[in-house]
Amino acid sequence: MKHGRVEIDGVIEQVTCGDDYSVTTKDGRIYQENEVRWLAPEHGVLAGLALNYADHAAELDFDKPESPIIFIKSPTSVNAHNEKAYRPDNVNYMHYESELVIVIGKTASKVSVEDAMDYVGGYTVCNELTVRDYLENFSRPPVKVKSVNSFGPLGPWVVDRDDIKDPHNLAVKTWVNGELRQEGNTKDLIFNVPELVAYMSDFMTLQPGDMIATGTPKGLSDVKAGDEIIVEVEQVGKLRTWLVSESEYFAEKEAC
Repeated sequence: MKHGRVEIDGVIEQVTCGDDYSVTTKDGRIYQENEVRWLAPEHGVLAGLALNYADHAAELDFDKPESPIIFIKSPTSVNAHNEKAYRPDNVNYMHYESELVIVIGKTASKVSVEDAMDYVGGYTVCNELTVRDYLENFSRPPVKVKSVNSFGPLGPWVVDRDDIKDPHNLAVKTWVNGELRQEGNTKDLIFNVPELVAYMSDFMTLQPGDMIATGTPKGLSDVKAGDEIIVEVEQVGKLRTWLVSESEYFAEKEAC
């Protein structure tokens, strides 16, 4: 089952979602995709993985990491399906990153790799928007690189864990204005789902709703204001983001 959060007439609703992006409220009302405002399906801590695909590490001329490289994203970076994100003024290179996201289903502390899947509640999709200009080196946490307002589109929904037969064999793709620019598969993760849950739960307690974005495969390219970006993880969903200029983004925020 697919579980989402949307806003309908100013009210936040927990909904179930159809493959056609229709949503059904708890009291049975049905709305189509463009009749609601989509929200991030979860709002716990969002952790990200850097260089968790060998081909992506090679693309950036980095060595394959010996242990997971983890960062925490700011809550203000979280965004949602069919929403706008912005390209900061005066940057040279901004790119998308299509990622499978693990959603924690129950409190996890020091769980083993063998037991880790019992703590996974489901999966969603992230577009880990990134300004490469802001990355000085990987010895410093990429806070500015990854935590700009609007840089963490999530969704559209969470798919239950048991609905995904094998999270380690899912196609990962990105389209920009209808052009396929990125294509990989989760079978190429350096650190897989149970390994990541076990690793993180060893030093921090993971709570229900916390999320781990598992990294992106190779295939990065620059994106500009005006672009439509769609990221997809097979069996999980497609997530659409509209990229606008910094001035347009904040003008709209002020108008609201």
